[in-house]
Amino acid sequence: MAKDECALKARRLNAFLKKKKLDGVLLTRQDHFAWLTCGGDNHVVTASETGFGTLLYTPERKVLFATNIEAPRIMKEELSRMDVAVVDYPWHQEGQIKAKAIKKVIRGMRVASDDGVAGTKRLDGGFTELRYSLTEAEIKRYRALGKECNAAMEEIGHKVKKGQTEAEIAADICRAFIARDIQPTVCLIAADERLKYRHPIYKTRKVKKCVMIVMCGRRKGLICSLTRMVHFGRLPDELRRKHDACCAVDAAFNLSSKPGVTLGTCLKNAQSVYEATGFADEWQLHHQGGTAGYAGRDKIATPGDRTRIQPNQALAWNPSIRGTKSEDTIIAHKDRIEVISRPVNWPTIKVTWKGKTIQRADILAK
Repeated sequence: MAKDECALKARRLNAFLKKKKLDGVLLTRQDHFAWLTCGGDNHVVTASETGFGTLLYTPERKVLFATNIEAPRIMKEELSRMDVAVVDYPWHQEGQIKAKAIKKVIRGMRVASDDGVAGTKRLDGGFTELRYSLTEAEIKRYRALGKECNAAMEEIGHKVKKGQTEAEIAADICRAFIARDIQPTVCLIAADERLKYRHPIYKTRKVKKCVMIVMCGRRKGLICSLTRMVHFGRLPDELRRKHDACCAVDAAFNLSSKPGVTLGTCLKNAQSVYEATGFADEWQLHHQGGTAGYAGRDKIATPGDRTRIQPNQALAWNPSIRGTKSEDTIIAHKDRIEVISRPVNWPTIKVTWKGKTIQRADILAK
């Protein structure tokens, strides 16, 4: 399967090189490296877009450029199934040697890169599009990731107690992700009054009645996003109304997400539901999500956006109304959508949009 996946990606990349009149590409970004290597990982620093190994790809050969710190691990643990040569250099001379080493190997070649290394021309946005349609192997990995992200969320969601701080919940949910070999890339926790914030980085606020947990988890390059809400005691009528509306908007987003449909159309459909449920302006207070995969969001939908959804492309919509939110990661197959992070041991709401029904995560009341 891995060989088939890598062969398919090579065909896509070779066609790209021919179209762009290039002989090869140099990839240092973590997302690009993971995509081309079928799940390889060149990261060291989580909060960095670039990794610690640069991969040269040409139709004839592949070469890894890395320091003597990184090269042995990357070659053994990330690239062992690929035919890759390695050029390494002392870590303390990287600044002087790396560019020269790359220039020596690519001399006389037309090569572009994703970070401008060695003075190369930067790749345009067309390169990222190569990864939009997921392969069968990627879908299998993504499906497993979504299932485990949801399991971790449910494990911690059911354990949340009054009096816990946002930071304590963050520690618990991150532990649950990491224990499943999932790297947390986003962890947002909001309790009570802080639910007004759309991107609430966790603080030391103690939970009194309500808490929102937002997570993005990465494994083998793919990123899954999901949000869950927990409330202690009877749900206030206003929160019930808001969450029902939010789930209705989410249903419109998800059920609109078909190959060939534009992101602008998905947003327009959702805007209509925002208005119909009495929250017409809420979409303007937070981005609504968009296409996903090897990034938390490759493209965020905006009004009139003409970007078309590709077959087998991942999306993560995240409509919100002050105090609540609905979010999961889906794959837009040719004939259906698949919610890969769907709730299993969690209350759900059945929502219908234009004759089609979908289950969305409800608020867990304790």
